[in-house]
Amino acid sequence: MTNALIIGSGIAGPVAAMALQKVGIESVVYEARPRSTDAIRAIVTVFANGMDALRTVEADLPVLDCSFPAERSEAFDSGGRPLGQRSMGGLYGVGPRTLTYQRLCQVLADEAARRGLHIEYGKRLVTATHTGSGRMVVGFGDGSHAEGDLLIGADGVHSTLRRIVDPAAAEPVSAGSAPVCGYTRNPAHSAKPETYRMFYGSRTFFAYTTAPDGETWWFTGVPTPPVDKADHTITPAQWKQRAIDILAGDRIPAADIIRCTDDIVAVPAYHLPALPVWYTGHMILVGDAAHAAEPNAGHGASMAMEDGVVLAQCLRDLPTIQDAFTAYDRLRRPRVARLMSTSTRMSKTAVPAGPLRRTLRDAVLLKRLKGRARNTEDWLTNHHINWNTPIPQNIDGEAALQ
Repeated sequence: MTNALIIGSGIAGPVAAMALQKVGIESVVYEARPRSTDAIRAIVTVFANGMDALRTVEADLPVLDCSFPAERSEAFDSGGRPLGQRSMGGLYGVGPRTLTYQRLCQVLADEAARRGLHIEYGKRLVTATHTGSGRMVVGFGDGSHAEGDLLIGADGVHSTLRRIVDPAAAEPVSAGSAPVCGYTRNPAHSAKPETYRMFYGSRTFFAYTTAPDGETWWFTGVPTPPVDKADHTITPAQWKQRAIDILAGDRIPAADIIRCTDDIVAVPAYHLPALPVWYTGHMILVGDAAHAAEPNAGHGASMAMEDGVVLAQCLRDLPTIQDAFTAYDRLRRPRVARLMSTSTRMSKTAVPAGPLRRTLRDAVLLKRLKGRARNTEDWLTNHHINWNTPIPQNIDGEAALQ
């Protein structure tokens, strides 16, 4: 029986492990951190396409149980004037669902463990080599080793395996802003049930939603110079004040909501330039290790879930690991490229450069939200993985956009 080694227990790793088990491939997930509960407690949204991928491997119900829905969004300009509203759902499955990244990682790890899959913590990848027989041997920082038929890198934007797969791969690039989010039970304002209120400010973007228990969850982007991924010198109180300062000039409720918040989380954001190489030999990258987009589209989690399911599907249907990796690349790369382009465009929308550009942005948003223009992001949430349809060896990558 084929067995896989998976590096990283965030989102892509456990989903890939469950999908591989579904096609008869056993795996072990190795995580550098001591426990999955150490994950950052930032806000994450799983859109309909992500929930559809989870449903394919019967892992959607645990996420449903620990999240809450948002069926619609209401948009406003920097003066607080309404631009319109739209549905946030997709054609396949429920969504989006809101929860914390920490909770999502934990529930996926718990579900994988319930199925008998193993996650080993404190295993920091150091080396990965092919044996003469074509198998993979990996070495960890604690001196231990593991061996398998294939190696999957789900170790995020700062992936160690990416540098082994392609030593010439581009390094992550700072997004130029840090996502800052907060949780408050004493907000100056609250949103209607199952609704995100989104404000396109003069300097940055702000959004909030109110959970069923009355707690308001919000997030924004705070421009910041590039910082090291391990830099924790900026305190939550300082992030709070930076967020207030950048939003206080707009006639929107953002600054008031942030002032009511004591629970603040900030995460330095990075994205990857397009990588020409996702796999070599029996090693392959998934999720943010392969294609971390700018965070504005909010689809990092959902795309990572898609990756794990599609990779398992390719390994199920094609005769060799190399054939499967090639098909996976052809299927996923066009969709990923389109997401990265969309995220870059949305970043420019969220942080406009001057009054004229802001006026043009608001006009486009107004037209789209009033139904006079096609919503250009529907292709993201309406994506569906046809699990029961075998993947041919000569798959056309454009099929990933259908």
